[in-house]
Amino acid sequence: MTYVGSKGCVMAADKRSIGFLGDKTQRELLEEELYSGKIDSDEKLLQRAGELDINLKITDNGEKIRNLGKVLVGEVKIRATHETKRKRIYATTNGYHQVELTGSEIQNVKSGQSSMVIFGNKITKEIAGKSLQKYFKSKISLNDVGEIFQKVMEDVAKATPSVSSEHDLFIIYPQMDHKQAMKLLRSTIISDVKELEKWRNKLKEDMLSQRRDIQMASRIMTRGEVGRVKKVEGNEVEVILSEGVEALNMDWNVLAKPGDTILMRMETPSSLDLGDLVVIEDENLCIKKNKSSLSCDIILCKAD
Repeated sequence: MTYVGSKGCVMAADKRSIGFLGDKTQRELLEEELYSGKIDSDEKLLQRAGELDINLKITDNGEKIRNLGKVLVGEVKIRATHETKRKRIYATTNGYHQVELTGSEIQNVKSGQSSMVIFGNKITKEIAGKSLQKYFKSKISLNDVGEIFQKVMEDVAKATPSVSSEHDLFIIYPQMDHKQAMKLLRSTIISDVKELEKWRNKLKEDMLSQRRDIQMASRIMTRGEVGRVKKVEGNEVEVILSEGVEALNMDWNVLAKPGDTILMRMETPSSLDLGDLVVIEDENLCIKKNKSSLSCDIILCKAD
């Protein structure tokens, strides 16, 4: 909930997030029953989820609103199949922008000077609207608005499990006219969306890196022939890699291909002959004939 006035701005939001895991049709049915008000308690939600064989992930530590000093920001997310849609409100004294984003791209902007704005599902908007009508009076202070918002949040939390009893509340008092507010809000939105784009790009990079790690890890050798001894000096052993085997560093870059020579070390010096077979048995790198253990600072993988 957001109140934008001539003296400042008030914003409040609950902290609940609900994830639905299970059959798509059953999941959508449960969401419809929850967000239309048919389910009015945590107990009934858990019971109905069990009946529909839906697993729920409920957390009450989300931060749906932020205080940026002279601007308050509130956000709700709608997760689509391939993209996350966001609805945000940027608000300050004498002005606000409602912004709809797909990913980090702005799709729509709606602006105003003074208003009461409520984000949420059908039932939360309905209950909050009725509560505001009951408590709200003309000519009240921002602190009064804050107290009313707290009462409204409590009323909504009692009526639907889609909202937590815990909530955040911010009140700011920057002095500015509507023109100044619009200028500040525009610059804030541009900066904030750029940060969102950076975060999304970093997330994509991390996900790609993790995916590559998983793919590469599946190629790490845990058994089989590695190569043959080419040269021995003290505890250092040069090994020619067999066909289908390559050596990589910790960043998954290829250091040696089949037929190339790599350096290994004997854990305990022992007698070796040129051509001795090096293998991995039971995930242990060793000389096949006498099981002498070997070690190396590289990753042995099946060739791609």
